[in-house]
Amino acid sequence: MKSKIALIIRREYLTRVKKKSFIIMTILGPLLFASILVVPMLLMNVTTDEHRVAVVDESSIFESELENRGSLVFSRISSLDDGIDQLEKGTFDFLLHIQEAEENQANPVALLFNRQPPGFGTQSAIQNQLQDILRNRLLKETFQISAEEYGAIRAVRINISAQNIRERDEIREFATGLNTGIGYAMAFLIYIFVFLFGAQVMTGVIEEKSSRILEVIVSSVKPFQIMMGKIVGIAMVGLTQFLLWIVLTLVIVSVAIFVMAPTQADVSQMTVDIEAMVPSEVTAGTAAIFENILAGAGNIDFVFIILMFLIYFIGGYLLYASLFAAVGSAVDNEADAQQFMLPMTVPLLLALLAIRMIMQDPNGTVAFWFSMVPFTSPIVMMMRIPFGVPTWELMLSIGLLITAFILTTWLAAKIYRVGILMYGKKISYSELWKWLRY
Repeated sequence: MKSKIALIIRREYLTRVKKKSFIIMTILGPLLFASILVVPMLLMNVTTDEHRVAVVDESSIFESELENRGSLVFSRISSLDDGIDQLEKGTFDFLLHIQEAEENQANPVALLFNRQPPGFGTQSAIQNQLQDILRNRLLKETFQISAEEYGAIRAVRINISAQNIRERDEIREFATGLNTGIGYAMAFLIYIFVFLFGAQVMTGVIEEKSSRILEVIVSSVKPFQIMMGKIVGIAMVGLTQFLLWIVLTLVIVSVAIFVMAPTQADVSQMTVDIEAMVPSEVTAGTAAIFENILAGAGNIDFVFIILMFLIYFIGGYLLYASLFAAVGSAVDNEADAQQFMLPMTVPLLLALLAIRMIMQDPNGTVAFWFSMVPFTSPIVMMMRIPFGVPTWELMLSIGLLITAFILTTWLAAKIYRVGILMYGKKISYSELWKWLRY
C-alpha cells in the first residue's frame, strides 16, 4: 500500500513540477512579492520636484516666518493680481493668498490657487507650517510660552509596555502590535494558500476524470490510496513552490536593498520631507511605538512560529484538499463544482471574520473553540500563537486537525470511488449522501 501511495505521490509531484505554469509562477511570484517592497524604496529615492509657491499675506502674520522646506520654495508677492498673472504665466506652481481675519473670525483664511490640483503631501506641508506659525504666535502672545516649551509639553506621553510573566523570576517585554501583525499575516497566508492549492487538487481530478486516465488507475489502486497520493503529492508541490518563493524573494529584496541603500544625504532629505508633512508630535509618537516594537521583537520565538505555521499550513491544506478532491471527482467540470464550494468556504470565511474579535481577546472563549474546530483552527490558531498558547491546547488542536484530515480523506475516497466513474449526471447533495452509505 505504501509503495503504491509513494508512486502516486511521485507521479503527481514530478508531473506538476515539470509544467511550464509551475516554472513561470515560481519565477513571477518572488518578482511580484519583491516589487511590493522594492518599488516603494525606488520611489523614495526619486527626487521630488520643486514646488514654487507665491505668497500674498494680507494678515502680515506668516510672510516673514514661512520657511523653504523639502520641495517647497516660497516667494513674496506684493499683490494678488500680480500673483495670479505670474501663476498663469507658469512662473509659480501655486499662489497662497492669506486673507486678513475678520472681526467674527478667530484665524485668517488661506486660499491656495493652482493651475494643477496639489498633491496631498504638498497641501499638508503648507497647512502644517501655517498652523505651526499660528500656534507659536498664540502661545507667545497669549500664554507666554515659547515654541520650545510647548514642544516639551507635547512630547510628554506614556506608553504601556506589556510585560509577559512566564515564571516568578522571568519577565519579558511583549510587543502587542508586532505580534498582532505577525499573527494576522500568517493567518491570511494560510487562507490564501489553502484555496490556491486546494483548487489545484480539484482541477487536477476533473482533468484526469475527463481524460479517463483514472479509469485505468482505479483498476489497480484503491481509491483511498489514489486520494492520499494525489493530496500529498500536490501538497509537496505547493510547499516546494512556497519555500522557493520565500528564498527567491529574500534574495531579490536583499540585493535590491544593497544596491539602493540610501546615502546619509538621502536619509536627511527624507527626514526633512516627513517633518514638513507630519506634525512633530505625531512623529514623536510614531517613534515611541517603533521603539516598543523593536524592544519586544527580541522576545518573539520566530522559529517556533514558523514551525507552527508549517504544521497548520500543511494540516489545513490536507483537510481542505480532500474535500476539493471529493468535489472534483463528483462533477464533470468546474462550473458544476460551484454549488459544492459554499459549504467549504463558509468555515474559512467565519475564521477570517472572527480574527478581529480574537485580536481583542486571543485567549477568550470564542478564540479557544474556533482554534479547536479543525475547519477553522489553521487560521485562528495562527492568530493566537504569537500571543502564547498553552501546550495542551496546541497538541489538542493539532490532534483534532490530523484526525479530521484522515476522516475526511476516508469519506472523500468513498465519494471518489463512485464519482470518478460517473459521467453526464448532475450530482446533488442527496446523491453524495447515497455514495457515502454504499
